[in-house]
Amino acid sequence: MMLVDTNVLLDVLEDDPAWADWSVRQLRAQAQVHELLINPVIYSELSLTFDSVDALDDVIDDIGLAYQELPRPALFLAGRAFVKYRHGGGQRTSILADFFIGAHAAVLGCGILTRDTRRYKNYFPTVPLVTPEAK
Repeated sequence: MMLVDTNVLLDVLEDDPAWADWSVRQLRAQAQVHELLINPVIYSELSLTFDSVDALDDVIDDIGLAYQELPRPALFLAGRAFVKYRHGGGQRTSILADFFIGAHAAVLGCGILTRDTRRYKNYFPTVPLVTPEAK
């Protein structure tokens, strides 16, 4: 299993000139060896670019993504990571999406396909990341 971060999906959907090619290649490569997943947080972030649930669901199906709910252990771990973030001087007052995504991957024991590594590396160091920097 591999969680696909929103930024990778938006690269493809918006044909980002800098990142679309990399993201398409990685989606194809990872789909050969992993089931590609999204969760409610990623779904919600993606919904900002769609006019209807049906349109978003069609794209999710076309890409070949599975949807998985966040289990309670992941929700708990996201909260714990947020506490660590706040104690470390983090300024946000509500839990960030990256904490839910990182905690979900940690609980599932899977990786994340992403271009945004900072919070994942800092708060979920055991989660494998597939990134532009990873060769």
